Amino acid sequence: MRVSGGCPSCQQAVRAEITSTADRLHCDACDWSRPVVADDIAENRPRRCLMCGCDDLWRQKDFPQKIGVAMVGVGILISTIAYYNYWIKTAIAVLVVFALIDMLLFWLMPDVLVCYRCGATHRRTNLQDEPHPAFDLEVAERYRQQAIRLAESQEQSEKHEM
Repeated sequence: MRVSGGCPSCQQAVRAEITSTADRLHCDACDWSRPVVADDIAENRPRRCLMCGCDDLWRQKDFPQKIGVAMVGVGILISTIAYYNYWIKTAIAVLVVFALIDMLLFWLMPDVLVCYRCGATHRRTNLQDEPHPAFDLEVAERYRQQAIRLAESQEQSEKHEM
């Protein structure tokens, strides 16, 4: 299993190959480390985030979202240009080709688990019959609001120290 994300202490990129529960996640920049506990992994899949210990993980395709949005934009642009020039069949063909590429990528790309709290990704995991759901906006908003409140309380405590 491969874990990648930001260090909880200094936010530097941390990448690690986890092969057993004897492994540790370690940040070279600040010497932060977290052991991988036997309870964290079951059948080569994480039960919770190995980076921060959060229980809420969601499943997504392992494909960069920026590239996906760019592909949709290019498809729309080419189709719009063809439609503007009254090449109706070409415009429809372009949309069909991009839809087929999207469907092919959906079938071929593996799934990864992403942590709601820290955004760490867990790749090369056994996700067969995995109970992790797809993205839930309500859960994501809960963690976003929690991060905002934590930042505000830290800011206020720093003001009181001065």
